Amino acid sequence: MEKRALHSPDLTARNVERIAELFPQVITESRDAEGNVTLAVDFDLLRQELSDHIVEGPQERYQLDWPGKRAAAFAANAPIAKTLRPVREESVDFDTTRNLFIEGDNLEALKLLQESYLGKVKLIYIDPPYNTGNDFVYEDDFAESSADYLARSGQRSETGDRLVANTEANGRFHSDWLSMMYPRLKLAKNLLTDDGVLVVSIDENEHASLVRLGEEVLGDASYVGEVVLKNSSKNDQAYVSIQHEYIVFFVKNRQANAGEWVEKKEGLDKIYAAFDGFRKKHGDDWGTINAEAKAWYKTFQPSDAVYGSKHYEWMDARGIYFASDISGPNDGQYVYDVTHPATGEFVKIPASGWRYPKDEMLRRIEEGRVHFGEDHTSVPKNKTYLANTEYQSLTSIRYVDGRAASKRLAALFGEKVFTNPKDEFLLRDIYRAVGVTGDDVVLDMFAGSGSAMQAVLELNRGSESSCRFIGIQVAEDLNETLKTAKGAAKQITTNAIKLLARLGRPATVAEITKQRMRLVHEQLADDLLLDSGFRVLKIDTSNLVDTLAAPDALVQDTLDGAVASVKEGRTSIDLLFQVILDWALDLSEPVKTERVADRELLSVADDALIACFEDDISDSAVRTIAARRPLRAVFLDAGFASDAARINAEQILREVSPETEVRTI
Repeated sequence: MEKRALHSPDLTARNVERIAELFPQVITESRDAEGNVTLAVDFDLLRQELSDHIVEGPQERYQLDWPGKRAAAFAANAPIAKTLRPVREESVDFDTTRNLFIEGDNLEALKLLQESYLGKVKLIYIDPPYNTGNDFVYEDDFAESSADYLARSGQRSETGDRLVANTEANGRFHSDWLSMMYPRLKLAKNLLTDDGVLVVSIDENEHASLVRLGEEVLGDASYVGEVVLKNSSKNDQAYVSIQHEYIVFFVKNRQANAGEWVEKKEGLDKIYAAFDGFRKKHGDDWGTINAEAKAWYKTFQPSDAVYGSKHYEWMDARGIYFASDISGPNDGQYVYDVTHPATGEFVKIPASGWRYPKDEMLRRIEEGRVHFGEDHTSVPKNKTYLANTEYQSLTSIRYVDGRAASKRLAALFGEKVFTNPKDEFLLRDIYRAVGVTGDDVVLDMFAGSGSAMQAVLELNRGSESSCRFIGIQVAEDLNETLKTAKGAAKQITTNAIKLLARLGRPATVAEITKQRMRLVHEQLADDLLLDSGFRVLKIDTSNLVDTLAAPDALVQDTLDGAVASVKEGRTSIDLLFQVILDWALDLSEPVKTERVADRELLSVADDALIACFEDDISDSAVRTIAARRPLRAVFLDAGFASDAARINAEQILREVSPETEVRTI
């Protein structure tokens, strides 16, 4: 019976819980008046979350801290005057695909995606710079106010991507890496579905920092484990020769994601084929089959998937099985005599008794589900059939030949053009294990060679799922990479630069990503049900001149607004995608261009949005749009000849389609 509290609710505790739901990173530990450890709010951090400038005033507390942390938090919240411009000529199946590739700084990309994909991404995969001292990291400029940040991002003509080598000589080696990751993880969290999963590849250099950082951003309960990849046999390091990497898992909400992650055991086809051969050779001589199976399993190394199932060494008419423990979980669970079928004597009873009641045990014996030894001196075993145990929990140890993914990528391009690509089949299996299915969205903010994007296509092949990917990759200059590359990496980078030169494309990592996905599309072209295309979007400054405002302020709520000029060279499709962002629509929605009343109309998602950016908007065009009763309509403000024309258009839409939300730019 629940005991009633003889006092009013603890509103402070309730408010702390509410703040924790919104800003888990501001929750810390403190001591109350009695000296007990309790949860508390770090008001300095909370002030930072709600401020448009860097807030000073730290105090000692239990938390992950580093120089530049407050500036990194500020960077996550600072607005930008940027947009996404579609590039049809670099895309594949632009009009029909649901996949996206965004070229540009991933911090800016994540900010631009905040509204359109808020709470819509099932899995975010990150393969960030490992901070080895040789790789490049983003150098974000935090030493400015919100207004300065916005002004700079709006006035720069380039994307503003800045990459620097974070060498050991840098006094803020780990701090710079943390400051780079922190705002990106904060923004990524917002995109995850309630049951969403964050998956991060990392090595020993920043593994500990990553786990602590993930717990701070997503909450203490978010870290759920990791997979250790045995991917090397090198023996050339001081102290301990590191021969593995990590794949670290976080969940956004444990209540929404119970962790029922399973994977199919590998090597099953080999095992079934081998036992079929044993059966054909030896018939029902189960002992001989067992002896040959044991010898066969010994031919495999521990790194082979078959080795993990070597305990399934027996076979009967029902199938392959493992002779498992049949004793009870508690001492003296069930104690009774069992007769050996061959000797007629009572068999040895397990020390803790039998697992099953006598009636059930006799039934299992009759059905042939109990494995007996040669005589009564051994304890019988359960028969656990391989066919019933093909799936297992996601396991924490993996043997992965790192050369396999490199060889497949080299075969795709015809030569090696990327060092150490991630294994697309391993990522596919991870997606499947954690429950990525249906039309779920997978986002990779450090797309690199595109392995995580291809893994989505591999997941969809031959299945009923139609999952989508969003890949983000900065246009990292390969010529700069070449300056510090050594050994094989130097030759591979040279190959990439030459390949892109032959294709007439810039020498950047983003171009390698796109080219890989084009080649994959060609390979999969015969699968007509598979969406293997991708829509290319590039981060650029706002389409409107002299605009120092956040993207969602670039459009107006009514037709009564100031006229904003469009930058030179910006097209109607450029304007449309900025409006799509402003209205928080899905960037992969189909876009249809048509001529109506001698005016160009752009329709998004079957008239969820109709745009007309003509310089001379006629009444007949407005009436045609109104007759289609779109959910939203947008016009170029300068397209109206006069205020009277603008007011008349608004009146037409109000009368014919009152439910249509109307804006101008």
